[in-house]
Amino acid sequence: MRDIKTVEIFTDGACSGNPGPGGYGVVLRFGSIEKELSGGDSATTNNRMELLGVITGLSALKEPCKVILTTDSKYVVDSVTKGWVYGWKKKGWIKSDKKPALNVDLWEQLLPLLEKHDVTFNWVKGHAGHPENERCDRLAVEQRDKYAK
Repeated sequence: MRDIKTVEIFTDGACSGNPGPGGYGVVLRFGSIEKELSGGDSATTNNRMELLGVITGLSALKEPCKVILTTDSKYVVDSVTKGWVYGWKKKGWIKSDKKPALNVDLWEQLLPLLEKHDVTFNWVKGHAGHPENERCDRLAVEQRDKYAK
């Protein structure tokens, strides 16, 4: 049996206005190989861009991997690691405050990816000099600015 590959994924999202034009940036790293991915939307939210960055990174993997996923999004990290998203899904996408969960379409894309891969989330403070987070931020801002025009 082959060893499962360990991949590092770094993600960030950016948005002007909430909603407004936004973008996301992703850096994938496997050993010395790196790949950058990015995209955006003309009318979105910051949380949607954070989620899309994670989805895009995990979707780029061609086989199940051990993933160390680094992001500055407390929304994404806490929703998964504290189990909130699983509770929302179980309750028909209703949160504990009885309000509908947001971004259900994206959570429904992310959950199967989290089942496919062995993902460890690593939260970092945004805009604090973390090299890959800064790189993802630059990619996200480029996309946001492209969609703002």
